[in-house]
Amino acid sequence: MKTNISARSQRLEQHRFEAAVLFKRGKPQAAVARRLKVSPEAARQWHSAWKKGGKAALKSHGKPGAKPRLTEADKRNVERILLKGPAASGFGTPVWTLARMQQVIRRETGVRYHPAHVWKILTNMGWTRQKPEQRARERNEAAIRRWVEETGPGIKKRDVIIM
Repeated sequence: MKTNISARSQRLEQHRFEAAVLFKRGKPQAAVARRLKVSPEAARQWHSAWKKGGKAALKSHGKPGAKPRLTEADKRNVERILLKGPAASGFGTPVWTLARMQQVIRRETGVRYHPAHVWKILTNMGWTRQKPEQRARERNEAAIRRWVEETGPGIKKRDVIIM
């Protein structure tokens, strides 16, 4: 099993290889498309590639784009640190910001990302945006508790009679 391509890419590659076997046996593109349950256009493209380069032309090229700079182990390590909270990483307030997370990633892995890309990485890891609950400085928890326990239950809807 190849490690440089995903399981999905491997399945698709195997599908194309099945088409190559059928083309080699002289099966028409339409028959290959029906048998493999793909569009006629896909079968045409596969046939064209197969004619030019054989089975090798149908191999997967892997995931497009640049290779990720963070390994899965790096991500797990960064997540373990983030779960400990900002104070454990030397920050003065208990709120993670993208800039702080960016600093942790750079410190732990040596990889520097733009804060917007840090967000993309974190969402792919399953993290979500959390907005800290804001409360007024003047908030009196004892008075609120007392109102909920004593005054609140006494307030009832009045029966409304419409004639």
